[in-house]
Amino acid sequence: MKRIHIIGSVGSGKTTLAKVLSDRLQIPHYELDNVVWRRTAFGDVRRTEQERDERLGEIISTEQWILEGAHHTWIKESLQNADCIILLDTPYSKRVYRIIKRFIFQKFGLEKANYKPTFKIFRKMFVWNAAYQNQNRQEILELLSTYDEKVVILQDNKQIEKHLNR
Repeated sequence: MKRIHIIGSVGSGKTTLAKVLSDRLQIPHYELDNVVWRRTAFGDVRRTEQERDERLGEIISTEQWILEGAHHTWIKESLQNADCIILLDTPYSKRVYRIIKRFIFQKFGLEKANYKPTFKIFRKMFVWNAAYQNQNRQEILELLSTYDEKVVILQDNKQIEKHLNR
């Protein structure tokens, strides 16, 4: 596996898993949020769709990569080029807990954030989590059904660890 795409809801563990795999496999990882947003000293600037797609193309044209994110409407090229697609389908309550924990850690500077951890973003994370549960999850499952032979669905840390140890 040299090209891995990790997808799931906010709080599902995508970034953590991407970092672990990146360390173990010595493959660079990229957050899709950083493909969508250009991070500047003055705040985040949304890339145009063309800039976003070009940036994604630059990443997937390399030999090795790990991409992770919740985005699912514009990533088809990444999914097609991935050797393995991991859907982190962790329980709703676990994601809620992780969203709260992440916000507290980021506010106290115990965890790095690519964005300013505001209450507005905090509230949005709950909206995104609910949207995943109520709509996006089914859309993602339908999208991934095309790639069944390379999709792995993991629901908890035990399954993730078992998969990592293979």
